[in-house]
Amino acid sequence: MALGEFELISRYFERPTRRAVLGVGDDCALLAPAPGMQLATSVDMLVEGRHFLSTVPADRLGHKSLTVNLSDLAACGAKPIAFTLALSLPAADEKFLEGFARGLFALADRHGCELIGGDTTRGPLTICIGIFGEVPPGMALLRSGAQAGDQLWVSGRLGDARLALEVFRGSLQLPGDQFEQVRPAMELPQPRVELGIALRGIASSAIDVSDGLLGDLGHILHASKVGAVVEADSLPASEVLQLQPTALRHLCTLTGGDDYELLFTAPAAAAEAVRTAAAASGVAVTAIGRIEAASGLRIVDGAGKSIDERHASFDHFRSG
Repeated sequence: MALGEFELISRYFERPTRRAVLGVGDDCALLAPAPGMQLATSVDMLVEGRHFLSTVPADRLGHKSLTVNLSDLAACGAKPIAFTLALSLPAADEKFLEGFARGLFALADRHGCELIGGDTTRGPLTICIGIFGEVPPGMALLRSGAQAGDQLWVSGRLGDARLALEVFRGSLQLPGDQFEQVRPAMELPQPRVELGIALRGIASSAIDVSDGLLGDLGHILHASKVGAVVEADSLPASEVLQLQPTALRHLCTLTGGDDYELLFTAPAAAAEAVRTAAAASGVAVTAIGRIEAASGLRIVDGAGKSIDERHASFDHFRSG
């Protein structure tokens, strides 16, 4: 007998709630943030063929689907509380659902974030998650607080997800062991929730790197009405990416996207506080530039020479 919609929900996605007042099973869920806290919320949609490959293992897809939203909370400095899941499926494939739910809930449990509702329907594979977190009033990290003289920081490493994507696309070849080293960056990115919380009161602005470092930095610069200098050779990259030609390495680290690291600014005097917060969160951070009063974005190499024009010649590689 084919798996029905409500049996599907009951078997794979219905779990008892601990924090929500009311979870799956009614027309609405009920949330009650801790006294004195503000509610932070975000929503993202992932479409097969556009945001993920059809070949990705189901458990990894479940993990990444929630990572995208947890990363938004991290960029706000918010603690996760709960999420909703709307799932469009071509068919009620039990093997897929078991793996997807396993990956989804493993990450959710790690961050104390519970599923409180959603919807399912038949259609092209599409995943839409809405997430809720809490943050003390006035402590949320925003895009609009960067000031001239601030240092520019990024967590973790950049570019491996884009490098893996190019292998999947067939435009690049890597030895098997190197590919397996960078593939998790694309399929199992780790949201920097603990770091975002630790940066409350230290970072002056923040955003997560989902669309590429330069594109996401542009949002901070626009919101804060400032400019920046980015030191391309300071961008943290894996050993595999460092083996690639300089132009390809710069392309992946500057515009690759899908990194889900935190890009943030902080006063220069707060550098030690930044490093302490990062160490407490178990995440490496790297200073990659500075904020300037004059508008615009400059990309320089290790010698301080502009590489903007050379980098722009790779726009054709970014398409698609």
